[in-house]
Amino acid sequence: MASWNSIQLEITYRVLGWLTFTFWAVGFYPQVFLNFRRKSVVGLSIDFVVLNWTKHSSYLIYNASLYFSSAVQKQYFEKYGFGEMIPVAANDVAFSVHAVFVTSIILFQIATYERGSQKVSKIAIGIVFGVWLFAAVCTLVALPTHSWLWLISIFNSIQVFMTVIQYTPQAYMNFIRKSTDGLSIFFILLDLSGGVGSYAQMAVQSIDQDSWVNFYGNIGKTLLSLICVSFDLLFICQHYVLYPSKKPLISPKMITSKEDLEPLVSSNNHQVSENV
Repeated sequence: MASWNSIQLEITYRVLGWLTFTFWAVGFYPQVFLNFRRKSVVGLSIDFVVLNWTKHSSYLIYNASLYFSSAVQKQYFEKYGFGEMIPVAANDVAFSVHAVFVTSIILFQIATYERGSQKVSKIAIGIVFGVWLFAAVCTLVALPTHSWLWLISIFNSIQVFMTVIQYTPQAYMNFIRKSTDGLSIFFILLDLSGGVGSYAQMAVQSIDQDSWVNFYGNIGKTLLSLICVSFDLLFICQHYVLYPSKKPLISPKMITSKEDLEPLVSSNNHQVSENV
C-alpha cells in the first residue's frame, strides 16, 4: 500500500475529509428540525427519503467492506496495483453510518407526522424491492468464487444509481407545487458544500500520488459528489429564483395597538354623524 509523499497534502486530505463529513452530517438536521417544528412532512418527498435510505445503506456496505476487510483490500490492490491507496477514508465510513441513522429518523417522522395525501409511490417501492433483490442475487453469485471486490462494486453502483434517481421526486414535487416550502434550504446548502469537499479530497489524494486511479477506482464516490452538486444547484435555483417564498409585506405581529386596526379614512356614515 502506498504512503503519502507530502505531509501537507495528507493533512489537507484529512481536513477536507472531516469537513465533508461535517457538512453532510450536519446537513441532515435542518430537515429533521423543520419536520419536528412543523409536526409535518408536507412538502418533503417521501419517495426521496425512501430512495435516500436505500442509497446510504448500500454505500455503507461498500465503504465499510473496503475500509475494514483485508480480503477486499487485497483484491483491490491486485486489480489496481499494490502501489495505490485505498480510496475510502475513515470519514467516508463515519458518514455512511450517520446517514443511515438520521435517514431512519426522518422515516420515523414520516410515519408519525402529518403528511397530507403524500405516500410512497408504487414506482419507488418497485425500485427499492428490485434493487435489494438484485443485490441478493449478486451476493449468491459472488459466494462460490469469493469475488468480494466485484460484489461491493455492485453496492457502489447501486448507490450511484439511487443517487441519480433519488433527487428526481423532490425536484418534480417542487416543480408541480411551484414551491420549495417543506424542504430545508440549509440541508441543500450543506449537501452542496459536502459534495464539493468530497471531490476536493479525492483531487488532493490524486495530486499527491500523481495518479488518477483514486477517481475511477472509487467511481461511486466521484459520481456521488458530481450528482449531489448538480441537483443541489437545481434546488438552489428553484428556491431562490424559480419559486421564491412569498411572505406578506406586513406581519400581523407588527399591529400592536387599536389605532393600527382603524382605517386611515373614516366611513361616510361616521363623517355625517360628526356634521350633525
